[in-house]
Amino acid sequence: MNAPESAADSLRAALAGLLDGLPSRQAAQAVERLITVYRGRTPTDAPVLRDRADVAAYAAYRMPATFAAVSAALAAFADAVPGWAPRTHVDVGGGTGAATWAVSATWDGTRPVTVLDWAEPALALGRELAAARPELRDARWQRARIGSGLGIDAADLVTVSYVLGELTESARAGLLDAATAAQTVVVVEPGTPDGYTRVLAARAQLIAAGFRIAAPCPHSAGCPIVPGSDWCHFAARVSRSSLHRQVKGGSLPYEDEKFSYVAATRLPAAPAPARVVRKPQIRKGQVLLDLCEADEQLRRTTVTKRHGDLYKAARDAAWGDAWPPYDGE
Repeated sequence: MNAPESAADSLRAALAGLLDGLPSRQAAQAVERLITVYRGRTPTDAPVLRDRADVAAYAAYRMPATFAAVSAALAAFADAVPGWAPRTHVDVGGGTGAATWAVSATWDGTRPVTVLDWAEPALALGRELAAARPELRDARWQRARIGSGLGIDAADLVTVSYVLGELTESARAGLLDAATAAQTVVVVEPGTPDGYTRVLAARAQLIAAGFRIAAPCPHSAGCPIVPGSDWCHFAARVSRSSLHRQVKGGSLPYEDEKFSYVAATRLPAAPAPARVVRKPQIRKGQVLLDLCEADEQLRRTTVTKRHGDLYKAARDAAWGDAWPPYDGE
């Protein structure tokens, strides 16, 4: 597998100077509108990224976070299917290509890649940025209406990241129906209650189509979370750009991107025996782990020093990790 960290550095370098010539106020306004759309409740039948200003603001502000979230989801999936790598990849609603970068960072080699999006300015900028990554220089950037009626060629991997919230419920179902032509489908949404609800619906549709869940769930049965009581989400740490600090007014050099996801496959897969679903609580001589387990239950497990190497692993465990760790982790 490749190193997402080095790809993240390459992406940041490719994004450097992207906002040159764009007034900071215009960039900030574009970002605020995009945040409202991506974390809001209003679906749309028009492209969210409307022009170069929108696309530049999105790429500089959101691309590193989307890359980090999708990379984390793909890493969890790769752990469940060791030795496998996609030979073909379709990125649905891929915009400027963050998920495409994440796939190339997760698995070695090159592969035919098609990025589908309905915003031509996003595709144009994605093509421009991809020139900085040799694995993506031959990718196809294709304009398409995302939603019902979308045609997706058979592929090893289809990614659908941060796009379902832009669509009506029927359009989401139509998109996912088209995605079932793939061997593996990875869906990533914002880590909000609404984002989780969309992921949960996608999960159910993919299972009904014959897919098995490889991550994050340790099973393909119903989610044990009582509807309305909580939601399943994780976090990926992202270095803050100057635009992040300008828009949010934060002083920290990083932020945590909250995301929900599901990775479903027709391949033989070995899901994690359990998944850490909250930030581990480290106390004197013990670690408290909140786990989603293979018997369809949520449980808190206490790991103490008397557990030896398992205790050391628990102290290193992170929110979203498999438990116990996969061999080699």
